[in-house]
Amino acid sequence: MTDVSVEVTGETVGEAKWKALRDLERMSPGIDKASVRFQVVSEGERGLLGVGYTPARVIATVEAAGKAPLEPRGDESENETRVRELVEHVVAAMGIGARVDVREDDAAIVATCTGGDLGLLIGKHGQTIDALQYVANAALSRGGTAGKHVTVDAAGYRDRRRATLEGIAVRGAERATRGERVLLEPMTAAERKIVHERLKDLEGVETSSEGTEPNRYVVVFPA
Repeated sequence: MTDVSVEVTGETVGEAKWKALRDLERMSPGIDKASVRFQVVSEGERGLLGVGYTPARVIATVEAAGKAPLEPRGDESENETRVRELVEHVVAAMGIGARVDVREDDAAIVATCTGGDLGLLIGKHGQTIDALQYVANAALSRGGTAGKHVTVDAAGYRDRRRATLEGIAVRGAERATRGERVLLEPMTAAERKIVHERLKDLEGVETSSEGTEPNRYVVVFPA
């Protein structure tokens, strides 16, 4: 076996690690993610008032290996097994002893993590768990399953974050109806979508996204 290495940057160390895992999986399908070795070159630094940042940089190394067979749990579907094993490998690589349960229905696949240091898994503003969710969706799409979105959740984070974002959206709309042009905090694409959907049918206000990633934000303004 030979070592495979990639050097990757991200807004946070956690995001850089998940990008590295995605790149390694693309280069060497079937790698044991629990055996990936990370070297943090730079932890990164956010600019003043959240504007601009120096990216975090990591080097990830792993031994190339053949693809291991999937090991279903109970009556899992193939998609459930694929997503569970991916999430389990990533969680193990972080040193978190969490259990992963996956449920698939006609529209979506939900992976729920319980136990362990879930705060570490979620990350600041959900950046780590969002990165993991992105990797899970990319991996499933590569496996030929189109149209099913994968959601990765931990300790009810997704519901809590949605409630928080909808509250921010409503308060911004209340200010906009008084004639203000309201700039909300920087959000991920998924979070901005929640805000847009919450306000799309509200009379008297409109929304748009402005700025550049990773500091893109929603603007709420009078209709």
